[in-house]
Amino acid sequence: MRRRLLLLPATLLGALALVFAFLHLVPGDPVEVMLGEFAMPADVESMRRGLGLDRPLPEQFFRFLGGLAVGDLGESIAFRAPVARVIAERYPATIELTVAALLLALLAGVPLGVLAALRQGSATDGVIRGVSLLGVCVPSVWLGPLLILIFSVRLAWLPVSGRGSIAHLVLPATTLALGMAAILVRLTRASMLAVLRDAHLQTATAKGASAYRTVTRHALPSALPPVATVVGLQAGALLAGAIVTETVFAWPGIGRLLVQAIAARDYPLVQGCVLVVAVTYVIMNTAADLLVAWLDPRTREHA
Repeated sequence: MRRRLLLLPATLLGALALVFAFLHLVPGDPVEVMLGEFAMPADVESMRRGLGLDRPLPEQFFRFLGGLAVGDLGESIAFRAPVARVIAERYPATIELTVAALLLALLAGVPLGVLAALRQGSATDGVIRGVSLLGVCVPSVWLGPLLILIFSVRLAWLPVSGRGSIAHLVLPATTLALGMAAILVRLTRASMLAVLRDAHLQTATAKGASAYRTVTRHALPSALPPVATVVGLQAGALLAGAIVTETVFAWPGIGRLLVQAIAARDYPLVQGCVLVVAVTYVIMNTAADLLVAWLDPRTREHA
């Protein structure tokens, strides 16, 4: 566990370097893209100097790290405000949506996976597996408008878009959670089936332990570590999925902000948004690794 914590700074630095490198290796001049093809050469050169893009890449990277150390991500061209402030205003909305989707996926996926494993081969198992397969296949870009059409336009139960109340959160969180819930159903089922075949569980049942106690005290804790690992990976993936979901539902988070920044050719803001998503992804994965080490004592000596 200590090893993972010690590796976190190096992992974050690597993520920062990759984000910086990929954005600077994209073909084309971002200044010319931002100003347009009819911009005067003097204006292009002035903006290039203002953004520090006329300097060597290593120097730009270390200046970027220096600014990052004091919370300076540059100035947004579209919003005429510091990038850090613009992102800070939108970041809570993305975290709210991601956490809500994660909770929905866990509350639906894990219990249904356990139920499918306990009813292996039954009609219940078949229905759960079929629905989970459908959930994996349905893209959020199609599911979001479908939910809007049914629950907002036809039934008028929920708001179409925006952020304000819990009602505004239901449709985007459900759209974002469906794919993850489907994955958790199938993974939890497979993990539970593997654990239920273990000899020590069969021994506990033979000694008279109730089915409830066998599942909750023995089987489920042993089946959770691989599920927790995937939860960490999928929680990071939710941030990427939020780009589509936030755009569909006009949710004012980082994903929608990134789309707006790309449309406006706001180079500093694009870099800041991608950086925040990458760092959040690394932190979530590290937290998942620590959770797995805590759930499974056998992994602690290797952590």
